[in-house]
Amino acid sequence: MTTNVAVSLANRSYEIVIGPGLIATAGADIRSRFGTRKLIVITDETVARFHLSGLETSLRTAGLEFGVVTVPAGEQSKDLHRFPELCERVLDFSPERGVMLVALGGGVVGDLTGFAAASLLRGVDFIQIPTTLLAQIDSSVGGKTGVNTRQGKNLIGAFHQPRLVLADLAALATLPARELRAGYAEMIKYGVLGDADFFAWLEAHGPAVLGLDPVDLETAVAHCCRMKAEIVGEDEREAGRRALLNLGHTFGHALEAETGFGDNLLHGESVAIGIALAADLSARLGRIAPADATRIAALIAASGCPTDIAPLGALPADRLIAHMGHDKKVEGGRITFILIDAIGHAITTRDIPVEDLRAVLKARGAC
Repeated sequence: MTTNVAVSLANRSYEIVIGPGLIATAGADIRSRFGTRKLIVITDETVARFHLSGLETSLRTAGLEFGVVTVPAGEQSKDLHRFPELCERVLDFSPERGVMLVALGGGVVGDLTGFAAASLLRGVDFIQIPTTLLAQIDSSVGGKTGVNTRQGKNLIGAFHQPRLVLADLAALATLPARELRAGYAEMIKYGVLGDADFFAWLEAHGPAVLGLDPVDLETAVAHCCRMKAEIVGEDEREAGRRALLNLGHTFGHALEAETGFGDNLLHGESVAIGIALAADLSARLGRIAPADATRIAALIAASGCPTDIAPLGALPADRLIAHMGHDKKVEGGRITFILIDAIGHAITTRDIPVEDLRAVLKARGAC
């Protein structure tokens, strides 16, 4: 059984297919939709150990020609200085413009593959096969691609929509618990920014989702994908409502930059802390009741995700604020924040007194 979610973007529309066993049937699905185009699979070393052979078998069975490029696992691969090497390794296969890239992996692989697809031969098609919860509900959908620089996260990239997303829920069984929790933080984000009923559903069903209960997992992944598909269909290039999907990310990206984009802080973990900080700031500014900010932080903590900065080490508040100043959402020299008026309703603002920003960072453990 699968669930299909449509992303409606005129002549760039595509489907998200959600269900178990989709890697094993990917070859037949790709061939039925796109014919016998040459494919180049991009994956990382960790994902390759678990899922590459299954995908290769599927592609061969479908009679598809393909090559494979493997990169090291981790955020370090999504680096501006490593990106040219990836492109040259793809070009070693002498691709023509009819080639399709296939991203097999989490958010790092998806962002890299999408940016390569946007750049190579002035733009080729690509498919997302996300293997992490975070990628399945968020980063594989919507066409944001990019790489990190020393100034910040995803500062160089492009909007380039995939032609298809195959979210194989069975792949999540190979995830470490920490990676699963990191993806769940993005799931909480959807409830906080736009669906109070879903937030309450997660309070009741979160343990089952994290336990990979097949019914609750598919329900939750499909719900998040529908929410994102609706927002992206309305605002593809983040001129308006799509900015709400950055809830927690202005804080989170600053934490990632200050900690060096290393494995000691996963992206979803940074977002978890960022959502708690956004709730704190919203309460401090009188937008939501302190009890609601506590409720948000409690759901994050109940999942096992972090809510505080202190365990990351001595991170100066002013350095974190400086990183926020390099964020790509800065406009007119003002940092963009997504704040919360109520659980289920978020807003965008750029008028945050720096003393309030510094206070909430220090209350969560910045120095």
